[in-house]
Amino acid sequence: MRRACLLASLALLFAMLAAPAFADMPKEGQPAPDFHLQDQNGHWQTLGDHHGRWLVLYFYPKDFTSGCTTEVCSFRDDVVKLRQAGADVVGVSLDDVKSHAKFAEKYHVPFPLLADSDRKVAKEYGVLASHFDFHYAKRTTFLIDPQGHIAEIYLDVAPERNAAQVLSDLTRLKALQ
Repeated sequence: MRRACLLASLALLFAMLAAPAFADMPKEGQPAPDFHLQDQNGHWQTLGDHHGRWLVLYFYPKDFTSGCTTEVCSFRDDVVKLRQAGADVVGVSLDDVKSHAKFAEKYHVPFPLLADSDRKVAKEYGVLASHFDFHYAKRTTFLIDPQGHIAEIYLDVAPERNAAQVLSDLTRLKALQ
């Protein structure tokens, strides 16, 4: 009995450490937190750069991993449709600019991949997760409206369906305006 209780406590502690602080995540309708990060080309990007357009801001764990590669390729393949719908696409992970440059080159990524190496933006968006000493951005997407407010939040998205889901919701939301 005592061992089971200890194991349950350890499992709960591990889950709390591994999970992002969703309670700290901005809510739909709230202003999106600003960011000032470098992309794969060393150019600085801010939320204000996308004012007046919809923004698909997606966080992903790590360059060159299978799920992240699937997701970036999905957005790459749908980027023309998303742009035609009035949206910019921006990916964010904790990887550095050099890693993003290699990742973007290998997979022909036509949109910015932002380097949140100091983990500040992931924390502000409530998606920073840790496993022991390994920190990463939890796979989460924010659809931000042209005025800079969060319109939709996608938690634990399926990498192969994320772009299509966002495009569908973007079409629906624009019809409501």
